[in-house]
Amino acid sequence: MKIKNKVLNTLLLLPLMNFYIIKALLEPPKLINGILLVIFIFSFIIINIRPINISYPSKRLKILSNGAELLIAFIITVIINSAFCIYLILNKVPQNNTQDFVIYAIIAVITETFLFWNGILKVYFTSVQLGIKLRIIGIATGLIPLVHLIVLIKIISVTSAECKTENNFIKLNENRKAEKICGTKYPILLVHGVFFRDMKLLNYWGRIPTALIGNGATIYYGEQQSAASVKKAAAELATRIREIVEQTGYEKINVLAHSKGGLDMRYAISKLGISQYIASLTTINTPHQGCAFAEYLLNKAPESLKNKIADTYNNTLQNLGEKEPNFIEAVSDLTIKSCKKLNEEAPNAENVFYQSTGSKLKKARNGKFPLNISYPMVSHFDGKNDGLVPVTSAKWGENFIYIEPTGKRGISHADMIDLNRENIPGFDVREFYIQLISDLKKRGF
Repeated sequence: MKIKNKVLNTLLLLPLMNFYIIKALLEPPKLINGILLVIFIFSFIIINIRPINISYPSKRLKILSNGAELLIAFIITVIINSAFCIYLILNKVPQNNTQDFVIYAIIAVITETFLFWNGILKVYFTSVQLGIKLRIIGIATGLIPLVHLIVLIKIISVTSAECKTENNFIKLNENRKAEKICGTKYPILLVHGVFFRDMKLLNYWGRIPTALIGNGATIYYGEQQSAASVKKAAAELATRIREIVEQTGYEKINVLAHSKGGLDMRYAISKLGISQYIASLTTINTPHQGCAFAEYLLNKAPESLKNKIADTYNNTLQNLGEKEPNFIEAVSDLTIKSCKKLNEEAPNAENVFYQSTGSKLKKARNGKFPLNISYPMVSHFDGKNDGLVPVTSAKWGENFIYIEPTGKRGISHADMIDLNRENIPGFDVREFYIQLISDLKKRGF
């Protein structure tokens, strides 16, 4: 493993460099000592600026890889330098020879400090997978003995795995780029769920659109309001779809709709006269049968509390440019009663291919806020769920895709749209969507 080679080189380099600095300072000038010292210092600089794996396809991964390498080297060389300092204390200090120890200790602190900060800054500024939480923990525990070492090892583990995962994914895409496996006959429309909007700076779908485009897909966005009833959101989507068809010349569109967006699209297709423009509808973790949890909250929560939450949300969204946000209407359409009515009123269109996905979150702590709070309650009412939508409620159409990777984590409602940009062991959400769109292409859509 190349990282190991770099660590081994650093293990030999740092103690030797520190040793020859001592010799250069304490002994009469010797040419060989000076030459070796220059070589060691030059090598130390190279190790700090050049990653072992220069074949990484992006500058970000090269810097991230270098940072992880430096942190591994830091941990091990700190142990070696500490051991050598103890040796000097036991063998030199008793002989009243403290110069070697003091100089070596000072040099070791300087080189290790440089090694650490160079490595930690590189991973902090380039890693996607560290997240805000681990970064804050790293800063908060920086001065706590042993704890900071455990956190540092975690940081190294996360960033090293990120380098490997991202490198493999990029190479896979490069190898199949010419195939354009996501180059479907009809373009893709991505429809968001409730309480979110399509924004350029913060994409609701995370890294998924970039991955799809890189494999030949043409992408559009729904751009409907974040909090509206199914009927109002459906009307906006119907208008949006007609615009795309008229402006681009495409006869039809493939739609991927997440959460409530799936209900909005089903209503638009069935009731608003756009079925002839839709080739396929893939709903992503949509509550087609409703959520007992949502119904319970609406029925049991005090009116004053519901109104306060709704007013706060609606006012905030209006200040951000939303035209007619309606928190209560949006949530009410997610209940079992409302979804049952929708299913009766809006049957599937005969000329549209319908399919759906559902996933299972295995433990509450594996879901990000607020899904970690809602998961136990949804489990109580509805059984297996993604933190918000029951698996049984997500099934719709001719084909149902159930996602439950191996391991203890599971896949949450937010994971299915890459909201947290997290690399999950056993489930690459980008590759999942690439294969999903590739299958639509094979079906002729």
